[in-house]
Amino acid sequence: MLTQITLAVIASEGGNGGLLDVNPGLMIWTVITFIILLLILKKVAWKPILTALDKRESDIREALVQAEKAKEDARQILEQNQANLAKAEEESKKIIDQSRAYAETLKEQLIKESKEQAKKIVDDASLEIQRKKDTAFEELKGQIAEIAVTAAEKIIRESLDAQKSKQVIDKYLNDVTKN
Repeated sequence: MLTQITLAVIASEGGNGGLLDVNPGLMIWTVITFIILLLILKKVAWKPILTALDKRESDIREALVQAEKAKEDARQILEQNQANLAKAEEESKKIIDQSRAYAETLKEQLIKESKEQAKKIVDDASLEIQRKKDTAFEELKGQIAEIAVTAAEKIIRESLDAQKSKQVIDKYLNDVTKN
């Protein structure tokens, strides 16, 4: 079998040549076929391919521009949100401070009003006590005078007159109350 393969190789070498032999006619027809193929591809496929590539390139550029614009918009929105957040925090702090100040003022006002009401109640009570004390003292003074006059009248009925005794006792009681 090996001999048969060797004979087939020797026979093929002796003919028109091998695969590595240069054949000018074949080379010319290969070049002509290649040029015709290039012309056909240029006419049929080259323009659509270049157009598709240009369109794809412009779409990618546009997408990159839009992405950059979206990124810038997002950054601006983030900055605006941060500014709004800072402003809201400042306003809430201001409102809290105002509320605290108002509460403190209200507390002080309520304490002041409570003290004034308590003082008024104490003053009114003191005046009422003094008035009742004076009234009771006057009543007591009158009763004591009457009792003293009656007692003195009974004791000294015959030597003094009742009217004169009452005047003496009233004078004595007035002197006692002044001291």
